[in-house]
Amino acid sequence: MIQWHKDLARCIDYLEKRADIDKGRLAYYGYSLGARAGPIFTALDTRFRASLLIAGGLDYAITPAEVDSLNFAPRVKTPTLMLNGREDFRFPLEVLQKPLFRILGTPERDKRHVLFPGGHTVPRNELIKPALEWLDRYLGPVETTG
Repeated sequence: MIQWHKDLARCIDYLEKRADIDKGRLAYYGYSLGARAGPIFTALDTRFRASLLIAGGLDYAITPAEVDSLNFAPRVKTPTLMLNGREDFRFPLEVLQKPLFRILGTPERDKRHVLFPGGHTVPRNELIKPALEWLDRYLGPVETTG
């Protein structure tokens, strides 16, 4: 987990050096394991302006305290959208999803938990609209050139 975060931080360092990247409009997007790690990464790196955690939740295994998202979630200030399946077998709603949402340190107005019918996957066609609305809200709409 520590190496994974170092790699992520290095990627952001690289992006910040590029003139064609808007450094003020970076978002974290994590799916499943990436969503489980999201609270750690967004607590440690404040360069993210928004976070999308899809099909994730708190750790479902015994994890060392120094890499347990339970210890990082209260420190998250990044606006966070959680998109989950109501019947997720990997991250059960009552046991791992709702507790994560409750303990996120993000102000209530800047966090949202959206549930979909189904298990550990969120249908892409259904997650696109709330995800893009979230990104538009916190990063601004995408500007097109033409």
